[in-house]
Amino acid sequence: MFHLFLVALGGAIGAGLRHLANLAALRLVGPGFPWGTLAINVAGSLAMGLFIGWMTLRAQASNELRLFVATGVLGGFTTFSAFSLDFATLVERGAAMSAFGYAGASVVLSILALFAGLALMRFA
Repeated sequence: MFHLFLVALGGAIGAGLRHLANLAALRLVGPGFPWGTLAINVAGSLAMGLFIGWMTLRAQASNELRLFVATGVLGGFTTFSAFSLDFATLVERGAAMSAFGYAGASVVLSILALFAGLALMRFA
């Protein structure tokens, strides 16, 4: 139960940061293009790489810290960081074809699912 609390607390922090970053982007560049989401995805992926790299190469960090930061904060900030980590893990395991299949399927199927949800709600 403590692990769930760490993830939930981190997720709340990450979601709050995502909201603030989107508001800042809207004020800076306006609503014409999703610059905030793009910046969040890139920043979250960079942060995930830095954090996981630090954990594995330099730190004796606990599983609780990983759950709080990677799954909670960064997962709440952007799930794209988790997607990027999954892709990188597959590549580093020597499964590049699976990694690219995962990336392609994730993007295409997620977009199709979004359109399916919109269509279902429009015609329901």
